[in-house]
Amino acid sequence: MIDFAIPADLAAERDRVRRFVIDKIVPYERDPRLTAHGPTDELRQELVELARAEKLLTVQAPESLGGRGLTHIEQAVIYEAAGWSTLGPVAMNCAAPDEGNMFLLSKVADPDQVQRFLAPVVAGHQRSVFAMTEPDGAGSDPAQLSTAATFDGENFTINGRKWLITGANGAKTWIIMARLASNPHLPEGPTLFLADGDEPGIVIERTMNTMDRNYVAGHGVVRFDNLVLPREALLGEAGQALRYAQLRLAPARLTHCMRWLGAAERAQSIAVEHARTRTAFGKPIGEHEGVSFMLADNEIALHQCRLTIWHACWLMDNGEKARHESSIAKSFVSEELFKVADRCVQVLGGIGISDETVVEMIFRDMRAFRLYDGPTEVHKYAIGRKVLRG
Repeated sequence: MIDFAIPADLAAERDRVRRFVIDKIVPYERDPRLTAHGPTDELRQELVELARAEKLLTVQAPESLGGRGLTHIEQAVIYEAAGWSTLGPVAMNCAAPDEGNMFLLSKVADPDQVQRFLAPVVAGHQRSVFAMTEPDGAGSDPAQLSTAATFDGENFTINGRKWLITGANGAKTWIIMARLASNPHLPEGPTLFLADGDEPGIVIERTMNTMDRNYVAGHGVVRFDNLVLPREALLGEAGQALRYAQLRLAPARLTHCMRWLGAAERAQSIAVEHARTRTAFGKPIGEHEGVSFMLADNEIALHQCRLTIWHACWLMDNGEKARHESSIAKSFVSEELFKVADRCVQVLGGIGISDETVVEMIFRDMRAFRLYDGPTEVHKYAIGRKVLRG
């Protein structure tokens, strides 16, 4: 049986989340602590406490860690509501990269690592990073990983450089990908490590200037300068980082889509209201075919994107890895929602490129979404290979 109905209790929670975001979070969109590099840690903590008071903090986490253990479909409904403001997921502690990192750690970390590195992130007390992308190529193609790790039987020593590391400045829980050299103790190859952000071998060189500003502390350039970690820092099995990265990335691609769907809905609502009230040539501009067709195209795209997300979530909730479907969703949804945001700017006209509304910020951030967790072209490459293999 195919059933697209949202259960009454989930619909009620969706509406509660949307109301919380509108009433409590949207007013912060003009806060000076929302900087060109994203929200400051001070602003983030203030927003987190608002969500905590409403019992809306980290609802996606496993029940064993204090969350509600939402299914992927439930996440889709709730995250879309939270995404009405780009600060909504920050407040509810379900924004990237923390949301994806929490998912990975809940699947791979051992009990001691859970208590030290995961539990404080779930509680909203500290942030996390996933340090994989490198200036020399490792990113969409992690096989080009050049950050190196050695192991002497007791300690790992890591050296290398990363960039576009979201939230690096001020984060405490670090997941680091490095290539473990051949050694007599452990398998070699790409490996994940856990570290505290205060370790002296982690050097934040700078925060990059980027067009998006929706993630806390922006995107950093990081150097690992003889970072020494104990054997207990090994996350999962040595040599298995690429497999773990896929475990993290498939659902993380979808949660990006969920959150940005909410933001695109917000942009559409602003454009629709403008089209109802702004007049030109004797009538509201929404009554002109050129404008009404753009709004119609947006409505079609929003609907198609939601169904695409839900289908991939349904597959994962039924035990499928859904890597193919999550790639389809990420490539399709990111491109379509960017078009939605662009059309909203066009409908708004001159004010669309100003900060008179939040649409210009959504537009800039939506452009970056087409690159997060793999550019569209990389996903299409993977989709094409799957198609050709039959």
